[in-house]
Amino acid sequence: MPSCDALIIGGGTNGLAAATRLALKGRRVTLLESGPTLGGALALSHTMRDMDARVMSGMDLARHGLNFHPALQTTLLGGPPLTVQRGKTTGPDAAAFAALHAKLTAFARVLAPFRALTPPRLTTKGNEWGKLARLGFGIRTLGQQDFREFLRMILINIADTAEDELSDNRLKGLLAFDATLGAWAGPRSPNTLILLLNQLATGADIQIPQGGMAEIATAMEASARAAGVTIVLNAPVTKILIENDRAVGVAANDTYRAPVTLSAMSPRLTFQHLIGPRHLDAGFFDRTRFIRSRGATAKLTLTLNSPPDLPDLQQRFVIAPSVDAVETAFNPVKYGEVPDSPVMEFVFPTAFDPVHDGPHTLSANVQFAPHDPKAGLETARAQMLANTLKVLHAHVPGLNPTDVKLLMPQDIESRYGMVGGNWHHGELAVEQMLFLRPLRETAQYATPLPGLYLASAGSHPGGGINGAAGWNAAGKVLEAT
Repeated sequence: MPSCDALIIGGGTNGLAAATRLALKGRRVTLLESGPTLGGALALSHTMRDMDARVMSGMDLARHGLNFHPALQTTLLGGPPLTVQRGKTTGPDAAAFAALHAKLTAFARVLAPFRALTPPRLTTKGNEWGKLARLGFGIRTLGQQDFREFLRMILINIADTAEDELSDNRLKGLLAFDATLGAWAGPRSPNTLILLLNQLATGADIQIPQGGMAEIATAMEASARAAGVTIVLNAPVTKILIENDRAVGVAANDTYRAPVTLSAMSPRLTFQHLIGPRHLDAGFFDRTRFIRSRGATAKLTLTLNSPPDLPDLQQRFVIAPSVDAVETAFNPVKYGEVPDSPVMEFVFPTAFDPVHDGPHTLSANVQFAPHDPKAGLETARAQMLANTLKVLHAHVPGLNPTDVKLLMPQDIESRYGMVGGNWHHGELAVEQMLFLRPLRETAQYATPLPGLYLASAGSHPGGGINGAAGWNAAGKVLEAT
């Protein structure tokens, strides 16, 4: 019966970040991963922009081989192609788009420190609220005019922002798409601007690691092992062990014991399936069932017979012709139906590999897909695939796929443990952010069950390939123990 100081459930970016931070502080850490490889939902990703700077530096990931291609240019398809990079574009809206990007980036910058904050308890007075007040003072330093604009905009929808500030439908569509990517929301849904600000708060541009997304897991694994983390693969955790009303270990391929367990899995799965109602307050356990976690993104992978007729494959491409196009794609999904014309982003991962000499692949995130299709999964999959390929063929000349794979939200849930297929282990919404994420009782990473902590994207600050939630959770453990 192996024992250690801390157990980590899940070998995604948050699990690896948490494990390494604890090990660097001298803790004996064992990480249990259910699959044969580390990285978790990295397999779904084809770009990133938000590796947490503390994780990048603290894990010394550059030394362990994680480097990046230059920031990607985004090409908007649908009408004459338009390129966007770092807030710059061409055409009549170039100045307006640059000004809007600068304003949103400034707003996001003052929100960035919240990502490293352990959210305060609503009933607690003292130091934690003092920290929050100091961060609030940072927002106030925007200046009077910008501060008023920040307050006016912070909780509005992205559609209103785009339509107020821009005239080019393609640029409006890009903002609408980026704000709602991975979310259960259309651009006219309330509070969608804050979803875009949450992405921009990292300060990074959209990028791809040299060698592909798998290099993130490779570098993080190397860092974790160098720090002394014991990694056990093919070890799905089936139960969190409870003795005397505290977590004392887990059951997996063996029984593992530790005074501290961090779950980098979905909070709903953690409480509903690994613990169950016996050891939790009935009201709390019931609320864990209602953590909203609807996913609406499908993942498409195409193997191509030949390169498509595009001038440069080393870009990110977006098909979202307007705000209305994005909203229209979302509307059917609310009723369990498939959109006629999905919107999407795609890249050609093989184009970034300098030694690649085989067929190219296309990787796309397709919005929106029903997480609970009323026609049934396979019928919806076939319809979603047909409609997606129809859109792609209309915008990408010379597209000739020889192999096609489409993951619906239900597939993402079953393969990666993401309830509802939601990328963030719980929807990012105002009522599920900061000191309400995933629930007010667990917003500080500790849970009502002593010895158990949450470390997944279902906790603050949410999803993305950044390791922030895991890093924060490990910090909370170090404070407490």
